Amino acid sequence: MFKKILIANRGEIACRVAATARRLGIRTVAVYSEADAGARHVMACDEAVCIGGPAPRDSYLRADRILEVALATGALAVHPGYGFLSENAGFARACAAAGVVFIGPPAEAIAAMGSKSAAKTLMEKAGVPLVPGYHGVDNDPALLAREAARIGYPVLIKASAGGGGKGMRRVDRDQDFAAALASCQREAKSSFGDDHVLVERYVLRPRHIEIQVFGDSLGGCIHLFERDCSVQRRHQKVLEEAPAPGMSAERRAEMGAAAVAAALAVGYVGAGTVEFIAEEVDDGDLRFYFMEMNTRLQVEHPVTEAITGLDLVEWQLRVAAGQPLPLRQDELRIQGHAIEARICAENPDAGFLPATGTMDTLRWPPHRAFERTSADGPVRVDAGVREGDAITPHYDPMIAKLIVWGDNRAQALARLDAALAATHIVGLHTNVAFLRRVVASTAFATADLDTALIERERAVLLGQPPLALEIAAAGVVARTLADEAELEGADPWSRLDGWRLHGGARRHFDIEHAGVVHAVALARPHRPSAQARSELQIGVQRWAISSRALGGGQYDTTLGERRLRLAVYSQGERVAVFAPEASIVLRQIDAIAHAGEGAAEGGSLTAPMPGKVIAFLVQAGNAVSQGQALAVMEAMKMEHTLHAPRDGVVAELLYAVGDPVAEGAELLRLED
Repeated sequence: MFKKILIANRGEIACRVAATARRLGIRTVAVYSEADAGARHVMACDEAVCIGGPAPRDSYLRADRILEVALATGALAVHPGYGFLSENAGFARACAAAGVVFIGPPAEAIAAMGSKSAAKTLMEKAGVPLVPGYHGVDNDPALLAREAARIGYPVLIKASAGGGGKGMRRVDRDQDFAAALASCQREAKSSFGDDHVLVERYVLRPRHIEIQVFGDSLGGCIHLFERDCSVQRRHQKVLEEAPAPGMSAERRAEMGAAAVAAALAVGYVGAGTVEFIAEEVDDGDLRFYFMEMNTRLQVEHPVTEAITGLDLVEWQLRVAAGQPLPLRQDELRIQGHAIEARICAENPDAGFLPATGTMDTLRWPPHRAFERTSADGPVRVDAGVREGDAITPHYDPMIAKLIVWGDNRAQALARLDAALAATHIVGLHTNVAFLRRVVASTAFATADLDTALIERERAVLLGQPPLALEIAAAGVVARTLADEAELEGADPWSRLDGWRLHGGARRHFDIEHAGVVHAVALARPHRPSAQARSELQIGVQRWAISSRALGGGQYDTTLGERRLRLAVYSQGERVAVFAPEASIVLRQIDAIAHAGEGAAEGGSLTAPMPGKVIAFLVQAGNAVSQGQALAVMEAMKMEHTLHAPRDGVVAELLYAVGDPVAEGAELLRLED
């Protein structure tokens, strides 16, 4: 086994690899960018070396610099994690040339599967079923348009060298094909340095089912069952589970055999994932097609670990050291059910736009980090961040992965909802509330799965009202009541609770949410008793209220007939209230500080997140209509089209194509 390895990645996967290495007695070397100097993965390793600037091309994509560090620190092997250089055949070759072991497949296997077009040709020869489509080398736009017409709409345009949903577009009509192709190729070129694409029939109501495979250098190859990754937005996974609901033993064996055949066809070594598109046929069975092979460890590997009780990173290290696979196919068993939720910095109600900001509050449910959940507890959190860390525009917006295990799917669902409810993140937009709605939806709960689940359930999942106003207001005043309770026994002249010699006291807590201000009042009796309790008032509605502090921002609150455990966190005027059923972030208004404050003017086109201007679709002097596409931005490696907030005339473009822009920056000026 290796004495020391270098981890060529960042965030939770770097922490994940470091945890297993530490358990095995292997020393670790972290690399980091200037933006990550204080990152958690830097602290998780035994040594750390800065390799460049914040942009990935200046640091985590610097193969030469990473190898220099490996040789200088005496690391015998490099673990690439996922993303960055993990599927870069050139990097794998460079490691071999430098005498450093690449903890992954041979460069030839990466190259063979690195091009989706070439991989599909290879799989066709190996007898693995394919989705009908065009996988040729010629990418002339006219030819691609003709092939799309031949295949039949809807079609899917996919970057040949890509992954993670980048460089991928569904097209439903021939008149939309050219624009979708151009956008897809731009994104592919930016993300992967290769704008080659393929075109396939878009399978209606497809399920995304993938098989975890593992090979060793002695010719052994097995599969570790399947994962269902059908719940996606923008072709990026949101929830993953294992095993796949509704999978028969016969179909599992058939898909597993196809995946192993795919791996053997390229001489695969290490951890890999063969991804299939599956569709239900008339008898409820599944027909499946090869989609692609990811020649690395997947983000969702913990659910496989949870149902098998295995550490896949340990397997990677042992196989890379020349050892045989630890188990045979017939020794593997599925134990229970596991689900993983990707917690991301994004705003689901604003088209899942990525968010940036500082995590002022970061609370997880009771859990174990980087452990096998089926053996060591039902909840696991894989995170590469800590409270006070910032999510920046330089890297992927994923904050952490929350994994739960249960004896069956129903138990796993219940545990996931409880774990999400106990996840409190304040300081930036996240998808936690959205994930709870997905988990609670009838479609997901009954395993009515396909990759369009989020889109077809939009009414249930998106734009939902947050926590009830009276509960949010109760959270705001709970701290005040709890603080007053601590002052019991103090002389009345020193108390800060609004005590009056005659009559009760009344205090106002005006709060704002979504631009609407609500007048909230707390009325306290002259002599509190069981019959005369404090009252929360909103408009003409009143509720008896009491609260006591439990510590850590938690409050035991009684509102009317309901007893609630509320978590309340504040930062300046911003107050976040978490209740068992939902959460809300609002503003507690200081009337004196904001006296005379005017309403903000609306209607300008502003950047919804930090990023770069890719294209302007209008020029100064153009008349535009509300909803018309005006500009395209790139942020978090994805393209985002911005639309006119109102009718008007473009007076001036305030940035040039290629310029970086900050969140909230006005991109162009509109006049009436």
